Amino acid sequence: MCCSTHDELIPQIGVITAIKTETSDVKTFSVVLADGKGKAFEHMPGQCAMLSVPGIGEAMFSITSSPTNTECMEFAIKACGKLTDYLHTLEVGNQITIRGPYGKPFPVDDVLKGQNILFIAGGIGFAPVRSVINYVLDKRENYGDIDIVYGARSASDLVFQDEINTRYKNDIHLTVDRQEEGWTGNVGFVPAYLKELGFKTDKTAIVCGPLIMIKFVLAALLEMGFKKEQVFTTLELRMKCGFGKCGRCNIGSKYVCKDGPVFRCDELDTIPDEY
Repeated sequence: MCCSTHDELIPQIGVITAIKTETSDVKTFSVVLADGKGKAFEHMPGQCAMLSVPGIGEAMFSITSSPTNTECMEFAIKACGKLTDYLHTLEVGNQITIRGPYGKPFPVDDVLKGQNILFIAGGIGFAPVRSVINYVLDKRENYGDIDIVYGARSASDLVFQDEINTRYKNDIHLTVDRQEEGWTGNVGFVPAYLKELGFKTDKTAIVCGPLIMIKFVLAALLEMGFKKEQVFTTLELRMKCGFGKCGRCNIGSKYVCKDGPVFRCDELDTIPDEY
């Protein structure tokens, strides 16, 4: 994890410099410090930040941009509650507060270095995965083959379509849940598509999406011959304070905000079944 010279508990004022509509309910916000001096702090792929609007609320979000983006930090946010709905009403030039980084990142500079990597994402779960993908692509010489499997409910729910059609187009396998007019790609859920693609087990897998998807993807990978030690996931589950004091993200013996959100899948064997 990268070191930070600032206090991650103290919010800094950020200003929104760009807003991109990804889907009907997802927007990507670019944020810099209000004084115009770039990013609020450095981070590594998989880490999170606390965003807040005084008087409205605050919440933890994965940092969607790669650390290699030196100009700003990006957050892909789905409108699904009071704070996120309000964020979707903001415009370029509006201010928010930001603090972090929080959590354990993906081991991109040690465990994953030199490995073939299989990225698997569902829906808005592509947001934290994008940070890792772009980091790997920006440091391409340090990694092996790359494959991306990404699924959503419909074609209109696929986020980052500009990058899908350009930067990722030679590496990505897309699927949607149901057949729809104009869609010529695969139809079906991600776990089933994964087995159809039949990847060799000489890869390290990174998985992110709804918990039920993660569960069935892990089962599919094990059926394909992968070991749990080859699979990493991120569980951005109920995180609130960011530093293990409120107990909201406690699952079994783990605190997601401190012990995660990135976990190797064999670590999840100690987590209660309800998660």
